[in-house]
Amino acid sequence: MTQTLPPRGTSAAGWSRQPATRRERGIDAVGAAGLFVVAVLSQQLYRIAGVYTEPAEGTLTIALLALTTLPLAVRRSHPIVALVAVAAGFIACGSLQVPELLVINITLFMALYTVGAWVSHRGLANGARAFVIAVMAIWLILALFQSATDPEMLDTYSSAGALSPLVAYLLIQIVINLLYFAGAWWFGNRSFASARQHAELEARTRELELLRERSAEQAVELDRIRIARELHDAVAHHVSVIGIQAGAARTVMQSDPEAASAALSTIEQTSRATIAELHTMLTTLRDPHEVGDGRPGVDHLPELVSASAQAGVPTNLTIVGDPTPVPEIASVNLYRVAQEALTNVRKHAGADATADVRLRFGAGFVEVEVANTGGAAPRRLPGGLGQLGMKERVAASGGTLEIGPRSRGGYLVRARIPLPEATS
Repeated sequence: MTQTLPPRGTSAAGWSRQPATRRERGIDAVGAAGLFVVAVLSQQLYRIAGVYTEPAEGTLTIALLALTTLPLAVRRSHPIVALVAVAAGFIACGSLQVPELLVINITLFMALYTVGAWVSHRGLANGARAFVIAVMAIWLILALFQSATDPEMLDTYSSAGALSPLVAYLLIQIVINLLYFAGAWWFGNRSFASARQHAELEARTRELELLRERSAEQAVELDRIRIARELHDAVAHHVSVIGIQAGAARTVMQSDPEAASAALSTIEQTSRATIAELHTMLTTLRDPHEVGDGRPGVDHLPELVSASAQAGVPTNLTIVGDPTPVPEIASVNLYRVAQEALTNVRKHAGADATADVRLRFGAGFVEVEVANTGGAAPRRLPGGLGQLGMKERVAASGGTLEIGPRSRGGYLVRARIPLPEATS
């Protein structure tokens, strides 16, 4: 059920607490029944102990104890009704000398507490509690006055001194009741405030989730804009080379056939590379980092490793095999995979983690591997773009990606991209 939250800094009057759930109402019903049973057993013990010289008869006692305990079954669904009923039963039990002094005090406290904790209209909650407490105070004053003027009480507690036993008895009753009602009022208000803060926190969390999803959608839209710049940077250069070589071949075709043949060979190689990079660029729709004056590639891995070490993660770079030319887009994608993997090491691997970056050149492939000695990264990184972006980049270049924890501890990211066959 949706809860409406007030703007930040407003009073609690602008927020409504959720109604009690079916489970909570069931707990209240069971609790009320249990208190009634305990009250019946308790009154029998008090009766045997002789707490009153002329206690109420059994049938009346059971009825008044039911009035004082059973309304708690609806204390969260109808808190004010329950409070009024319990208070009426409490006064009746005291006035008619029902021999039960424990459970009825508990039920009155719970009823007062529940009004403060569950009534969303704070003015109504304060008014209802103030009214019941005022009635209880008047009844208590009358009862104390009656006790103070009772000849038997005077004989029992009479003595000389500044503070007689009777006065001490009356003061004790007043202090106990003040603490009793103040505690019920304060704890009820604190419960309501805590529920409101919890609901506000949940609402803010939902807002952050929506904001994160919206940010992810905006990131995709921005990536679609960046793709135009990537197309220009990656393809326009090759197209320009093709145009220049074609013009040169046409110019020397008659006078220097060998030069024209070399120009046409260059056009063929450049065309193949252009088609491959164009295909890659059209399928690579995500680049979460701004590109500077030049796109970083695998030849920029030393700078990336150095930056990772300066950021606090000891990082080593190892190059295996004989370096061979890597297509520009494949080189960019491998660099981004290594960059994202090292970023995840800093975020998730722990303060004592170290990282190893390996760049391997094999027969027909190039591979980047990032391994760390820290903890495993989460299945779904914040924002949902980290590992998904790596997978899309590697897949767009026709490669494979391995991500997962290592058997000896830590986490491994390995991206392998095939290299195109050289054109003779």
